[in-house]
Amino acid sequence: MFGTAEPDAGVRDREAALQLATAVLMIEVARADYEFSESEFDRLLQLIENHFELTPEQAAELVNMASDEADQLISVRDFTKILHKHLTVDDKARIVSLLWKIAYADGRLDKYEDALVNKISDLLYVSRGRAMRLKYDAQQHDN
Repeated sequence: MFGTAEPDAGVRDREAALQLATAVLMIEVARADYEFSESEFDRLLQLIENHFELTPEQAAELVNMASDEADQLISVRDFTKILHKHLTVDDKARIVSLLWKIAYADGRLDKYEDALVNKISDLLYVSRGRAMRLKYDAQQHDN
């Protein structure tokens, strides 16, 4: 086919790293209130599947890998750095939107979830105003 090195292997590796970073952050938000309910897990899988256009099996595999990474996580900075470096402002805002949707997945917003999404928004350089609009949109969608 392409010999030993495929030209788009780097693109696939970068995309895999971005997907993993996003999924880790989503899991961290879901766990922030120390309750990771079945509804949050189902919503997480659905959002990952839709956002990255993955099959249910691929989404589940990504969530499993991300969960393992999240178990070892010391700081979200490593993952936000990857996203900040490779994504556009609009792509980063879409990530923040996903995080708000996860935060509201169980029907309520916990103060720890709120603080974590705001921290991640700041680390991704998504303006506070835009982050608040995305939060409002996620809350309205949940109701």
